[in-house]
Amino acid sequence: MPHSLPAAHGSRATDRPGDRSAFALGLVLRRAHDRAVSALMGALRPLGLETRHFAVLIALSSGGPMSQQALVDATGSDRATMVRVIDDLQRDNAVTRASQPGDRRVRIIELTEHGASLFDRAHLNAGALIDALVSHLGPDEPEQLIGLLTRFAHPDAA
Repeated sequence: MPHSLPAAHGSRATDRPGDRSAFALGLVLRRAHDRAVSALMGALRPLGLETRHFAVLIALSSGGPMSQQALVDATGSDRATMVRVIDDLQRDNAVTRASQPGDRRVRIIELTEHGASLFDRAHLNAGALIDALVSHLGPDEPEQLIGLLTRFAHPDAA
């Protein structure tokens, strides 16, 4: 016998525009994420970068040199993945990895000039792609969208 939803619970998820189910927010955010990541990859791929590399460049650019563990925490990565990402970036001369004075077990990762240049070029590449991504929105809507999503993602910062 099919189950029916009580009227108080609304409709079932459709993953289409107009969905008002309890899952609508997550489904719309997933689709928005997929579109944004696709645009981001268009900016990163020509530079030989992936989003996981860019996350490390963001952390190092904003936070300065830090330990591998601090990068794991900053990016939400795991240790094994972080080692591979740092290996990739070090091989491309985007970062350096050195032992911390006084504790050779701790590795400090630092952005190189080349890494900072890659980071800057990614931003230049992203401009036109992001403009195209939001071209169907009204004049103030991209800023409104960023503002709302920022407040949603960081509720304690408001």
